[in-house]
Amino acid sequence: MSMYRILIILLLAGFTTSCHDSWHRDLSKQERQLVRKALRKADDNKKELKIALKDASHDEKQAMAFLIGYMPERDLKCLSAEFLMKNVDKAFQARDKFKWCAALPDSIFYNDVLPYAVLSEKRQCWREDFYNWFEPLVKKAPNIRAAIDSVNLHVKDVLKVEYNTKRKKVDQAPYESIQQGMATCTGLSILLVDAFRSVGIPARIAGTPMWTNMRGNHTWVEVWIDGKWYFTEYYMDALNKSWFLADAGKADPEQPEHRIYATSYKPTGMVYPLVWDEQATYVHGVDVTQRYIDLYRKQMANKQLEKDELWVRVVLLKDPKAPEDDSNNRVHEKITVTHDGEQVDFGFSPSPTDDMNRLLPFRLKKETTYQFEYMGKDSTLKKKTLTTGTSDQEMLRLYM
Repeated sequence: MSMYRILIILLLAGFTTSCHDSWHRDLSKQERQLVRKALRKADDNKKELKIALKDASHDEKQAMAFLIGYMPERDLKCLSAEFLMKNVDKAFQARDKFKWCAALPDSIFYNDVLPYAVLSEKRQCWREDFYNWFEPLVKKAPNIRAAIDSVNLHVKDVLKVEYNTKRKKVDQAPYESIQQGMATCTGLSILLVDAFRSVGIPARIAGTPMWTNMRGNHTWVEVWIDGKWYFTEYYMDALNKSWFLADAGKADPEQPEHRIYATSYKPTGMVYPLVWDEQATYVHGVDVTQRYIDLYRKQMANKQLEKDELWVRVVLLKDPKAPEDDSNNRVHEKITVTHDGEQVDFGFSPSPTDDMNRLLPFRLKKETTYQFEYMGKDSTLKKKTLTTGTSDQEMLRLYM
C-alpha cells in the first residue's frame, strides 16, 4: 500500500473520529474528564449520551454535560438522547421565560432546576406537561416568592393528587401518583419539586429517616430564594412554618438516623438515606439538621411567653468541678421533661462543639414541679427534680 493511500486512510479515520466525538466541543477539560468517566459506565447506551451531548445547543451543552457527568449509573445505562434533550430544552425554556430563573447562578440552576428526577422514582418525561400546567399560574408573578405561593396554593387542584396510605409505593413517579390520584409524603414531595422546577424555581427534597420521638420518617420540600433555603410542603402552611418543625427542631445531629437531609444531584460525599431502599447510594445528600434546630429555637424564642410560663435552659455536664468555659465538659444526650409521670417535652443537650452560649430551652409553667430524665454514666437513668419559680427564665445544670 502506498504512503499516499495510508495517509488518506489515516485522515479519513481522524475525520470520522472527530465527528463521532464532537460532543466535547465547548466543554472545559474538567467537564470532558467527568463526561468520559460517565460514558465508560454507560455500556451499550454510550451512543445515546453522545448524541445528547453532540446535539445540545451551545448554551445547553454545559448543562447536558453536568447531567451526564453526575448521572447515577442506573440512568447512564438507559436514558435516551431524546429524553435528555427534551428535559434540558424545557428547563432552558423556563430560564428564558422567568426572570427569577434567569437570575439564578448556574450552580443552582444545574443542581436544583435542571435534574429530571429527585430520588429513586421511575424516570419519566414530566417537564413539558408540568410547564404547561403551571406556567399560567406564575406568568404574572412579580417575583419568585409570589411564584412559589402560586404553585403551592394550586398544586393540589392542578394535579388532583391527595395524601393516601393506600398508594402503590413510596417513591412514586409523577404520572404514577397522578394516575392513582394518591401518594404519601414522598410521592407528594416529588410532585411538588417537579412543579417548582418546571417553572424555574430551584427545589429539592428534604427529610429524616426517623424522628427522634420514633414516630417514623417524613419527607418535605425546600425552595431556594436569594441564597437561602426555605421549607414548604404539598399541603402548604407558609414558608418555614409547618406542623413538623417542632419535631425537626428536636433532631439529633449526632445520630445519622435522626438527622435531617436535603437532596443534591451533584455528589456531596454524603448519601441521602432512602428508608424504602437502604442499599441505594446514588441519591446524594446534604446534612441540614442544624438549620432546622436553629430555626425552631428562633421561632420558640420569638414567641411571647404567657404570664404563667418561663424558659428553663438546660446543659448536661460531666464534672461539676470543671470550669464553666470548658466546652469539653458538655455532654450531648437526650433529656426528657415529665410532669406527674407524663412526658411534657424532650430535646438534646448541647455538644462540646456547640457555641458556649447555646443551651437546651424548655418552655414550661411557673411554680410547677418537673422531672428531667437522662442517661448517666454506665447507661443508668438519672432523674433531677425541679420546681420552677416565678421568674421568666431559669438555668439548670445536670451532671452525669
